[in-house]
Amino acid sequence: MKLSFSTLGCPEWSFSEIVSTAKDFGYDGIEIRGVRNVMDVPRIPQFSPENAPETKKLLAGKGLEIICLTSACYMNVPDYTQDTIYQAIAYVDTAQDMGVKYIRVLADFGPQIAQPVDGEVVLGNLKKVADYAACRNVEVLIETNGYFADSKRALTLVQKAGDNVGVIWDIHHPYRFFGESPAQTVKVLGGRIKHVHVKDSKMADGKVGYTMMGYGDVPIRECVLELEKIGYGGSFCLEWVKRWNLSLEEPGIAFAQYAGYMKKL
Repeated sequence: MKLSFSTLGCPEWSFSEIVSTAKDFGYDGIEIRGVRNVMDVPRIPQFSPENAPETKKLLAGKGLEIICLTSACYMNVPDYTQDTIYQAIAYVDTAQDMGVKYIRVLADFGPQIAQPVDGEVVLGNLKKVADYAACRNVEVLIETNGYFADSKRALTLVQKAGDNVGVIWDIHHPYRFFGESPAQTVKVLGGRIKHVHVKDSKMADGKVGYTMMGYGDVPIRECVLELEKIGYGGSFCLEWVKRWNLSLEEPGIAFAQYAGYMKKL
């Protein structure tokens, strides 16, 4: 089992601290969603074209890889199409420079459906990014998020978008917001699942409260077992949303607990 964590969980850490912690806790990789106050990954100094070779050498020496460059490029916003495409293309270029296989874009705003989504707008934008990425050995991933946390909608979208478009299965959202069992989600998405976000939570007064692993009721073990059945070889990434919720446990605690929990499954 390959383990990684998103830098969303350690918003105050330097890149050096992120790398050292991943190595010390026995992780295999890191998903980059900002470093300190720089959320736009192509602007992170370590990933610039001139610094990329040295950063890749550092990571290789630690036995680590960058799993995914995770953007906030929303494919569902027609008013800012050119800006969105430009930003997503910058992520593709950075991924190519760094030898990273995946970038993430989003097809809806939040975990839950807040407003209708124009699927044709999403598809049009996604195709433009995917076509650019296809020539650069980069795959574009959408997340099971919002309207597309419904796995059938997500599958329809990626099938139309192209062969180099896949899915990040955020195991929380289809289960929590659409009542999908892990078996249902994996049956629908199958080999289109390229990367996995792991969260746990419990409901209180109609609201989601994120917890450390095993303290909520998300069927994490079942998700892992279903993925093993289809030969999933990607990473299981802790998406600890500390950047958005400072009341959550500190990253050192959460990252250590996650690694121990997953290795015992």
